[in-house]
Amino acid sequence: MPGAVANHGGPATVPSPEVAPLTIVSDPDARRWDEYVERHPSGTVEHLFAWREIFSGVFGQQPVYLAAMRGGHIAGVLPLVKFTSLLFGRSLVSLPYANYAGLLASSDEAAEALVAHAVEIGRGFGASHVELRHVDRQLPRLPCREHKVGARLALPQTTDALWGRIDRKVRNQIRKAQKEGLVVDEGTEALIADFYQVFARNMRDLGTPVFPRQLFVDTLSRFDARVFVARHRGVAVAGAIALGWRDTILVPWASSLREYRHLCANMLVYWSMLEYAVGHDYRVFDFGRSSPGGGTHQFKQQWGATDVPLHWEYAPEGTRPPDHGTSNPRLQLFIRAWQRLPLPVANLVGPRVIRQIP
Repeated sequence: MPGAVANHGGPATVPSPEVAPLTIVSDPDARRWDEYVERHPSGTVEHLFAWREIFSGVFGQQPVYLAAMRGGHIAGVLPLVKFTSLLFGRSLVSLPYANYAGLLASSDEAAEALVAHAVEIGRGFGASHVELRHVDRQLPRLPCREHKVGARLALPQTTDALWGRIDRKVRNQIRKAQKEGLVVDEGTEALIADFYQVFARNMRDLGTPVFPRQLFVDTLSRFDARVFVARHRGVAVAGAIALGWRDTILVPWASSLREYRHLCANMLVYWSMLEYAVGHDYRVFDFGRSSPGGGTHQFKQQWGATDVPLHWEYAPEGTRPPDHGTSNPRLQLFIRAWQRLPLPVANLVGPRVIRQIP
């Protein structure tokens, strides 16, 4: 697959004898995979090998984890999932549901070989495209969408310094939640049920099928993850799950109940997570991705977060990027119908349906 390739976040410090041939394997060793991700400057918690078992065990999907090998050493990795959807057809995605994933490589040769192999697998699977969810552009020759943006906040060394940095309006909302008697519990598996109760209802209200509860159980068991739940008079009204890795803490899932939002419960949850992050010596708080200009994006900006443009690239060359966003008329109809479902029905059916929405 000819064409120029962008840098891939800088070379990972991996021994790679130039005389050895490059090969692609689909059964890489999990430990060596994670060691490579750990060393690569663009590696994220969502590149780690444990997600492979979550995709297969929780979602019943078929993951394809490719590694470029040279002289017995990993020279690049590309985690993928074979995705089949009644709404969107077949595709290979790196990775569905995730904020970041895509290609990590130590050279242009390894990057090209991994993507070429993914395209061949996609053709055999009947996929219309391979979707690579990158932060920075990796292969400029490929079509690209920039419809999502990340948000990251550099953290100071103390919570006092952080409190002084955030906007006065945000501080007032945190104080309001505290004055209303809201409290936040922080923990692990024992809080999943309360978090999921809030999360599932909020997803239904947004018109989005809920993830299986087992996703959060497995995430807590496999990663350095914490659950935060805000309560008002003993009732769970907001919650979030944060994943810590290297110097960054990432929030992939957060929700609050609409009828309690005037109490600023979600503000108190995020402040509690920020306090936790500073107290545990994390240097970056990653709010995850959102649509530019949307309400979620604005919520993140008010904390002083810096936008991180995301680049979703599509192989092979000439691929027309799909429209999986809310501008898709079929998806708009689906959202309106889902919002009308009784909550028990949405919670029962949602985990099956979400498997078809990447």
